[in-house]
Amino acid sequence: MTLKEQIRNDLKNSLKEGNEVSCSVLRFLLASIQSKQTEKQFALSKKGTVPEDKLKEESELNDEETMSAILSDVKKRKDSISAFEKGGRQDLVEKEKNELLVLQKYLPEQLSEEEIKKVAERAIKKIGASSIKEMGKVMAEAMIELKGKADGTLVSKVIKSLLS
Repeated sequence: MTLKEQIRNDLKNSLKEGNEVSCSVLRFLLASIQSKQTEKQFALSKKGTVPEDKLKEESELNDEETMSAILSDVKKRKDSISAFEKGGRQDLVEKEKNELLVLQKYLPEQLSEEEIKKVAERAIKKIGASSIKEMGKVMAEAMIELKGKADGTLVSKVIKSLLS
């Protein structure tokens, strides 16, 4: 079962249970996934490398691309939470946190700060970085391994502390 199918099944179950928060989040997520799929289909049709009759099935998102859509929605929720906290809107902070919990069950287990540090150290060694000026290169190298497994903000913080 693909990740997209799992989300659809969870939406059906949420509808049966009457869980409004989960229904809302999963509908929004499926719309986001559909949007990414449409973008991919458009890009493939523009290239002209895929025959018209195979275009729809070729533009189906794989689990990695679906995960990218989920991560994007998670990032939006986290940004909203910090903005609402700054604005003193605790009601909206709670709403966003509840929605974030629904999305987080589709994410792979997140790595600890210690595990991130090990990956960051390997990336620094591979790049040969010695100053904070090379942080972008180190981030790019580390995120190859950490994408989806760690929050970019935390990775950035760890790398910054190692390069300082």
